[in-house]
Amino acid sequence: MSRPLPWFRWSPLALTLAASLSCAPIEDLEPPPRPATQKQGVDVPGFAELHHHMFAEEAFGGGWFHGGVNGTLDTCDGGWPESDHARVRMDLSGLLNLCPNAGGVDLSGVPVLSQLFGVAGAVGSEFIGKIEGTEGDTGLHMGRRQPGSEWPRWDTIAHQQSWGGWLKQAHDGGMSLVVVSAVSNGFLCEALPPQNRKRACDEMMDVEVQLQMAHAFDAANDWVEIALSPADARRIISQGKLAMVLSIETSKLFGTKDWRAELNRFHALGVRTLQPVHQLDNRFGGAAPHNAIFQAAQFLENCHIDTDCGITAAGFTLGFDVDAQCRNVKGLTADGQQLLQAMMDKGMLIDLAHLSEKGVRDAYAVSQTNRYYPLFISHGHFREVMNGKLAGNEKTTPAWVVQLLRRTGGMFGLRTAHDETRTYTPANIANDCQGSSRSFAQAYEFGRQGLKVPMAFGADFNGFIQQTRPRFGPNGACSAGFQAEADAQAHQQELEAPGRLGTPFDEQGLAHVGLLPDLLRDVRNLGADTTPLDRSAEVFIRMWERTASSARTGMADPALDVDTSGIAPWVPPDEREKAYPTVCGKAYAPDSKTLNQGCRFDDECQSEQCTSVLCATFDGRCVCNDDGDCGASRYCQNDIPGNPSDNDCVDRKTDGTSCSRDGQCLSGACGGCFNAVGWCYTPRSKAYGQTCKSDRECTTDRCSADCYVNPTGSCLCDSDSHCGTNQFCGWGLNSGKCINKRGRGAVCSSDRECASGTCRWSFTCK
Repeated sequence: MSRPLPWFRWSPLALTLAASLSCAPIEDLEPPPRPATQKQGVDVPGFAELHHHMFAEEAFGGGWFHGGVNGTLDTCDGGWPESDHARVRMDLSGLLNLCPNAGGVDLSGVPVLSQLFGVAGAVGSEFIGKIEGTEGDTGLHMGRRQPGSEWPRWDTIAHQQSWGGWLKQAHDGGMSLVVVSAVSNGFLCEALPPQNRKRACDEMMDVEVQLQMAHAFDAANDWVEIALSPADARRIISQGKLAMVLSIETSKLFGTKDWRAELNRFHALGVRTLQPVHQLDNRFGGAAPHNAIFQAAQFLENCHIDTDCGITAAGFTLGFDVDAQCRNVKGLTADGQQLLQAMMDKGMLIDLAHLSEKGVRDAYAVSQTNRYYPLFISHGHFREVMNGKLAGNEKTTPAWVVQLLRRTGGMFGLRTAHDETRTYTPANIANDCQGSSRSFAQAYEFGRQGLKVPMAFGADFNGFIQQTRPRFGPNGACSAGFQAEADAQAHQQELEAPGRLGTPFDEQGLAHVGLLPDLLRDVRNLGADTTPLDRSAEVFIRMWERTASSARTGMADPALDVDTSGIAPWVPPDEREKAYPTVCGKAYAPDSKTLNQGCRFDDECQSEQCTSVLCATFDGRCVCNDDGDCGASRYCQNDIPGNPSDNDCVDRKTDGTSCSRDGQCLSGACGGCFNAVGWCYTPRSKAYGQTCKSDRECTTDRCSADCYVNPTGSCLCDSDSHCGTNQFCGWGLNSGKCINKRGRGAVCSSDRECASGTCRWSFTCK
């Protein structure tokens, strides 16, 4: 097991962290000599995850997430005021006063911004995590408090997804290399309630705390080790451990300090890759604009309103200087180009994620002058296969950028996103569950077959972004389009193969890092060739090995075989929605819901009965209409109000239980007094002499029960055939009773009463 570097031993904060993790004593943390490295070229097993915010509980001043990497995950407060997480402060509107021209900005058409800079706090927080198919887990989230059952889920952005036990689960499932990125953002930190933050808002301080936590985690767990070189990574993986590579993702990289000195310092802390830019433009280059929240953050940095293209709203873009195609005009600065060169001199891996397209071209030029030094993207979307709305976003990666990566010997970390993708027809995988593993499979196969780029996962756990949606269950399955489509597609998943994995992934989606092996298995079951993903740790190490100047003689791959054909046209959701019938002006999927599933309208239910009211103002659930909806062993409780409530399917009743109709009984028969309220019975199931309540219950079709006198009786005979061979069925006072046949001279009224079979004219037996 590796040990923390010397700086960790002397850091006061590190001492606290080590103590909290029950690590070895500080005096024992001197780094031991490195074991002999494994020979290069021996393939290592396992898949890689290239973008993982494992210690983001300390991002944003430590004031956003609930749940830690270590220890036991406990119930959260549900965001109830004043919550300690998942909330922004009440006075964000005052931030706009920092820019003199803010009064001319109309944010009413941008829901997230209008809420944040309007009411904010308790109300605005609700809108941060809301997308199609979920209410999110920010603001007030009382239904998302319990770990394991209510969080994490695919739509988690404010609760831990990278708990150490889940990381171990991922490793046990085949993950052998993970790039852990220390992350923060000053705007998000400033937006949080001051009482929730552990420290002043300083992005690089947050980063340093997270790096210390990574070394402490390494020291406390013998199954994981920080890799400082490609040879190191090969050795670690060959020993059956998880190789952890440290990275940085933050907008104000190195703050205002001498960046060369800071690069040296963080390299000494074990950092081997980083992104020159993140969400905002900085002194190293321009960022690719995407989320409106970060456009507002950029605006508060420079007070710039651009009218060349409307990204933020129709007619204007906040913060970023964009051209008519909505692309950031800022590329790498002189410092940015020098930073890349300095990283190359150190053999560090350069991550182009979040960099503007102009910045990518600039980075490629620096790579070319260094004999095609490898460049990679740790987490991204393939632009051509994404839905039309997302495809217009500069942050998505076009084919020409992938071509440049291949030429440098780089690779791509594919986002395990929640988004709708276009159908990639060569994949031959049905794209009928929007935002799920089926959507991921379209993007993955496009990368494999069309772009032919080496890939790994770029999941971005704890990255303030939702993950792969489920294919089954009530938690937003297939919901990246619109509700009616999601209902129809989720129902289809229950009817077609492949079915469920039998793990939480089925209904929670990609809830945490421990479920990455499940996503891989589900994609494989769908029919994708996951071999490149299965061996992506080896691909990453080979890219890392290429950083050595002796490993490069020029272009790694001309990449002239990129093929972007085979992608089906994208039809916007509002157009697709027109194909569905409507009730109360809302589209729905007929017969898509089974009993007890949530519903809005009767016609959504296979039973044609939904408990919703007031034109779906209050949603309901599908209930039964008649016994036929409930199966052979249950009946529909629709006779009288009760508990369970009307129109619930309940178990049919056993014999002797009270009933009001035949359908309530397992036997299919209800009888008793005047065929009204009675008891379940099995027809002709009771022999002579057995207890009974109904004539039809007896094989003799005769019961002594009387509704007025004695509701329980016994089965009587109705003919001699119901009695023994030496008996007859009595009459008069003995009516219904089996009587022994009489001997010679006994009084009789008919031959059948006599043992001899003859009753003489004198009414005596012969």
